Amino acid sequence: MGKFDWRYVTLFVLILVWSVNGGIEGVIKVNYKFSGSERNLRALKAHDEMRHLRILAGIDLPIGGIGRPDSVGLYYAKIGVGTPSNSYYVQVDTGSDIMWVNCITCQECPRRGYHGLELTLYNPRDSLTGKLIVCGHSFCKDIDRGSGSGCSGNTSCTYSQVYGDGSYSRGYFVEDVVQYDQVSGDLQTKSSNGSVIFGCGASQSGDLSSSDEALDGVLGFGKSNSSMLSQLASSGRVTKKFAHCLDSVNGGGIFAIGNVVQPKVNMTPLVPNQPHYNVNMMAVEVGYQFLNLSVDVLMNGENNGVIIDSGTTLAYLPEVIYGPLVKKIFSWQPDLKLRTIHDEYTCFEYSGSVDDGFPQVTFHFENSLSLRVRPHEYLFPYEDLFCIGWQNSGTQSRDKWNLTLFGGILMLADLVLSNKLVLYDLENQAIGWTEYNCSSSIELKDEITGSVRLVGAHSLSSGSSLTAQMALTIFLLLVALLHNYLFNW
Repeated sequence: MGKFDWRYVTLFVLILVWSVNGGIEGVIKVNYKFSGSERNLRALKAHDEMRHLRILAGIDLPIGGIGRPDSVGLYYAKIGVGTPSNSYYVQVDTGSDIMWVNCITCQECPRRGYHGLELTLYNPRDSLTGKLIVCGHSFCKDIDRGSGSGCSGNTSCTYSQVYGDGSYSRGYFVEDVVQYDQVSGDLQTKSSNGSVIFGCGASQSGDLSSSDEALDGVLGFGKSNSSMLSQLASSGRVTKKFAHCLDSVNGGGIFAIGNVVQPKVNMTPLVPNQPHYNVNMMAVEVGYQFLNLSVDVLMNGENNGVIIDSGTTLAYLPEVIYGPLVKKIFSWQPDLKLRTIHDEYTCFEYSGSVDDGFPQVTFHFENSLSLRVRPHEYLFPYEDLFCIGWQNSGTQSRDKWNLTLFGGILMLADLVLSNKLVLYDLENQAIGWTEYNCSSSIELKDEITGSVRLVGAHSLSSGSSLTAQMALTIFLLLVALLHNYLFNW
């Protein structure tokens, strides 16, 4: 009989800990949908057009990504839904409100999505806590108000999310338990859950149904009462405040729901009576010289200011701002030979350091809040050229009008929102940001106990996650091998 090897017991314990903490637990994880993809200006534009028309028409959410400069930031979360819980990959979106996931009745929905992610069709009948929402429900009445759909009685409450490129998500509303990580201590969380009404997608089209682009659904962080945030807040589970800090250097970053008390962030008021995160811009500064723009032009009265949207890649400005801004920027290099790529992108050859050769741009907002954008952030490389990240919204389709929209171009050029802690305070109708080390941590205050907790950064690789079923299978196989070894010893 050989000598007993305690290393196998240690292996067993490690396997058990791995399985309990990560292998088979459905936790919220956020990653970049386009992480590692090649630059494709047409793809970026198509993505933005879909999002813009969607705009026109203390919880710790671990986020991830590799922070490569040739990729675009679009974030998705891994959440648990139902009893028992199943995992779903959903895009985190501040530009829309409702949460929806693909449903069992969706015949065309792919079973695998971006980077081979295994997608899951939700079946409310498989969940002990799942139930249909009918037209007579107060939630449905609020959603239906003004649409004239004629929904009434005990028929299913339906939704239709249509995008400008013709893609859509259509289905019906259900209610079920959603799992999330509640902050329980410094850099610690515990599993918690809350009941949420969300869409059960019966049919999708366009990128929503493409196996190369598809996810399980969308998790909206918009302002309306239909968002998951608003629903959890109405039940007293969370406060209507959240923050994100997107790290384009190391990848990952911070995404948390709660009252951020450190660092201190200056805030600017949201424009009232707007469905999205709109703020008033007061001035534009290029290389320490202010553009000669009137307040009426900057506040963009027709469309009520600037829309802050973390999911849009490029930054879109109306012609009256775009023209003077780009002219002033290129006045620093008057000998450049500009060329247009794909009939809409202004690009040029440049061999020097863009930070040395071009001006810094600063946008000024109400309450002395400013947003600084360095040249390497608004100029991005494309093949052997540099292209400017500002886009003229006046040359876009008529549906986008002359909007002003700032988006988080996390990877491609770190434009505007990345490497900044952005706070959304719906209780006080304000938003703010500050430059920050997104690989560090922030402090959240517990509204009930008054205690302050650290929430740290996360960097999750999409290729590192295993499904619950795969994790359980591997665990059981290893246990069987260990059992066989011990009894034959």
